[in-house]
Amino acid sequence: MENDTKGISRAFRAAFPKTIPIFADFWFSGFWFLGITYGIYMNASGFSFWYPMLMSLTIFAGSIEFVAVHMLLGAFHPMQAFAMTLMINARHLFYGISMLDRFKGTGWKKFYLIFGMCDESFSINYTAEIPEDVDRSWFMFFVTLLNHLYWFTGATLGGILGSLIHFNTEGLEFVMTAMFVVIFMEQWFKEKTHVSALLGLGVSLLCLLAFSSESFMIPAMLAILGVLTLLRNPLEKGKGKE
Repeated sequence: MENDTKGISRAFRAAFPKTIPIFADFWFSGFWFLGITYGIYMNASGFSFWYPMLMSLTIFAGSIEFVAVHMLLGAFHPMQAFAMTLMINARHLFYGISMLDRFKGTGWKKFYLIFGMCDESFSINYTAEIPEDVDRSWFMFFVTLLNHLYWFTGATLGGILGSLIHFNTEGLEFVMTAMFVVIFMEQWFKEKTHVSALLGLGVSLLCLLAFSSESFMIPAMLAILGVLTLLRNPLEKGKGKE
């Protein structure tokens, strides 16, 4: 039991420093900044702090939580909400495929790892060099849990502060666009080859031209999934040679 406790503590100490930039990197849209922004935005839209608090705890998908503000204010269209959620979060299909091997042997923690796999947690858990004496499953668990807590506490605090601070909230939703740009740039600089990124950009551009900006997202995601699945072995061999 003592060894298990030490192993869990060692995994937490290894994971925590990796998540600090996600928590407090204001320049690159840290989770606390984004969460507070989201909470204030919800409050300015007429919702009490309970909404961002519970939504950040149970949904944990920042982009769709911003979009959900408009959904909650509009008429109830469940199929539209489903389609919108699918379009915005379809990228998690690729995350899930990439993490199939890494989630093997994680036991009960796998369920939370799947639920809490956001962009930032995926990036850390996929690229981090975990020390040999650190349990991989506990490391990924704490990365996911800490990032979840950062978003949850930020959104809750923003919802509470929103009732005390009054200012023009126009443009706050743009922080999500900035976050995705930064995530793409970080992945670009970490990868030695950019074949996957260039394929994604090329396929997205073709779908944008073919389907228009309002309906290209799902075809682009499906096309990227198909292309990367077909080229998975050559891409993995190329990385192995490096």
